[in-house]
Amino acid sequence: MSIAEFVRILGRGPGRSRSLTQEEAHEAMARVLCGDAAPESIGAMLMLMRMKGEVPEELAGFTAALREGLTEVPTPDLDWPSYAAGRTRGLPWFLLSARLVALAGYRVLMHGWNGLGESGHLVREGLPYAGITSCASPDEAGQVIASEGIAYLPLENFSPQLLRLLQLRADFGLRSCLNTVARMLNPGGARASVQGVFHPPYRELQADASKLLGLEAMSVIKGGGGEFERNPSKDIQVFGLRHGASWEGVEPPTLDDARRLNDGEIDLSRLSALWRGDLEDPFAEAIVIATAALALETLGVEQAEERARALWVTRSG
Repeated sequence: MSIAEFVRILGRGPGRSRSLTQEEAHEAMARVLCGDAAPESIGAMLMLMRMKGEVPEELAGFTAALREGLTEVPTPDLDWPSYAAGRTRGLPWFLLSARLVALAGYRVLMHGWNGLGESGHLVREGLPYAGITSCASPDEAGQVIASEGIAYLPLENFSPQLLRLLQLRADFGLRSCLNTVARMLNPGGARASVQGVFHPPYRELQADASKLLGLEAMSVIKGGGGEFERNPSKDIQVFGLRHGASWEGVEPPTLDDARRLNDGEIDLSRLSALWRGDLEDPFAEAIVIATAALALETLGVEQAEERARALWVTRSG
């Protein structure tokens, strides 16, 4: 079966075209994953959706279909996707934030693909400097989470089909809704997720789609380079879910030092130096603590900022 019927729905023209329902989007992606869709049809569908703007039902349908084909992934407490290209970001301090959450006793599964070859490579190359293990399989991720509390699972090691679809960006010259779907994938079925976006309108879109998928708790922010990483010197608007219901809030600054997250620094050894206490960088430290605090709050931790600060003080190198 082809996906021509769904392309027709999206592309009939003014006054006749419409968005896909969640069920239609699910069926369309299921056919793509089964190999029943021509490459031209896939491109047409994705670009028509981009032109009109994706809706939560489409994102939820695509995500659900992709989940059904995944290799079984261990269930963590917190899902932490990392799929930004990284063109406008500096060092990935948020990796230390994720490690700090794991120190609080929560199992954290990071997963992603960052457009290798761009500055997004800093995320993957930064993993060993942040003390996070990159895993070759979901089974290994489960073992590492059990022993270390946190693991990173590259997209190609649990959903090569989605990776191939994401790589169509090189053919289109444009992102597609699949970049958003990847952030929402939550392959381990965690009850809580933290997500970053580069474009602010996607905050509500991802929150609404996650609600359709039954996620219990999630926070999504416009973060550093599109990642879940907050600037501690600015107010930040947070969208998401609490107890399965739509929620939004504003986090005040935690540091009186207005700076950009991207300071041009690319020396990854600064990550390990900051963790060990060999590097004094109050702004970087504030990024780590503020980001970890928001993740802990998403998990339901009370007085999350105080908890994050205490974890940072008592961490070991």
